Amino acid sequence: MKHIDLVEIMNDSAYLQKDVTVCGWVRTSRDSKNMAFLELNDGTTLKHLQIVIDKNVIADPSEYMKLGMSWAVEGTVVPSGVMADSVEINAKKITVLGTCPPEYPLQKKRHTLEYLRTIPALRVRTNTFNAVFRVRSVVSAAIHEFFQSRHYVYVHTPLITASDCEGAGEMFRVTTVGVEDGYKTQAEADENDFFGRRAALSVSGQLEGEVAAMAFGKIYTFGPSFRAEKSNTPRHVAEFWHVEPEVAFAELPDIIEIAEDMIKHIIRTVLEKCPSELKFFDAHFEKGLIEKLESVANNDFAIMTYTEAVEKLLASGEKFQYPVYWGCDLMTEHERYITEQICKKPVFLTNYPKEIKSFYMKQNPDGKTVAATDLLVPGVGEIIGCSEREADLDKLLDAMQTRGMSMDEYEDYISLRRFGSVPHSGFGLGLERIIMYVTGVQNIRDVILYPRTVGSIS
Repeated sequence: MKHIDLVEIMNDSAYLQKDVTVCGWVRTSRDSKNMAFLELNDGTTLKHLQIVIDKNVIADPSEYMKLGMSWAVEGTVVPSGVMADSVEINAKKITVLGTCPPEYPLQKKRHTLEYLRTIPALRVRTNTFNAVFRVRSVVSAAIHEFFQSRHYVYVHTPLITASDCEGAGEMFRVTTVGVEDGYKTQAEADENDFFGRRAALSVSGQLEGEVAAMAFGKIYTFGPSFRAEKSNTPRHVAEFWHVEPEVAFAELPDIIEIAEDMIKHIIRTVLEKCPSELKFFDAHFEKGLIEKLESVANNDFAIMTYTEAVEKLLASGEKFQYPVYWGCDLMTEHERYITEQICKKPVFLTNYPKEIKSFYMKQNPDGKTVAATDLLVPGVGEIIGCSEREADLDKLLDAMQTRGMSMDEYEDYISLRRFGSVPHSGFGLGLERIIMYVTGVQNIRDVILYPRTVGSIS
């Protein structure tokens, strides 16, 4: 159907006094004696375009007034009668594309986010989700732009795997075998399964990404990851999008610099390309959001060791739900206190105890910590997990043996340390978490199209 996007009409004065055809959904309607006014949105912009119906031209507009219905409108673009630097369309002809019954759920102007999660097929038509997913699109493009402009190779790592990158075992099993097949043992079932062994959905493409980095130098993956943690929190979903660069010849300070540059590039891009969306989020979700993002984009991030952070948390006198001690895995309340109260800006925490980090992280000379860092940001907590990878074969094997891991399952990964091993580093950024940060939206379920959570796959 030939038509013009609303965003073009709103931003290009060349359409003034021209006849155009536009399409969209009715967002608001108002009737009067001689005129009717409707706001149309086609998804190409957060703003709605007013359609003015003169009843001398269209005698009975009542059938066009129902919220949620879709139209094609032919009319003339004219300056807005109520808003400066804006336009509207004087309708000449309206064609109904899709009707909508009175029980359309989005009758009110404001609904709670909790209610909107119950209608995922319709919530995307609201201003909030129009803005969220427009920002999500821009952030995704900015990530590709950042890496592509710096000579990284984009690789696609497997979603089905036989190894657990994190070593935690919280993975979704992939199988064609059911209880009705009658196998007596799990080993027998695995042997007769599709792959001839146990398989699962990947929690990370890192291990395969390291393989690619040993050939191409700098690579990144960008795709879905799956974690079967039964965490029903505002920061966790079972399926999320994951950005994972791996960089050869990079030590921890190098990858920290890359991570900071990437975050700043994302924020600057959103500030440039999403001014209307950020103004909306600043008004309705996080006061001062734009000022915060501008400050982050123009100032250095803090760097603090895990040990220093624990000391400052203990000295703060704050009563935390979870106790703080050296060796504990810092919780969201600790991370947010560090970045919001102590540093008051994004901070890289470095050199974590090796017992609470993954087997592949480079062991520091002190024998107690690893060359790992998490990037913590105000309002969210951790958004990046990062480390220098262990390049020493003997130390890697020792870490794996200590954890009781199967060497056979990781033979390809281990072999990287036998054939031309080099210092290398990488990180993982949860796409949804950076979107939460740049929008001020507090629940991860509200920045992903169909959130998959414990007990919910609607």
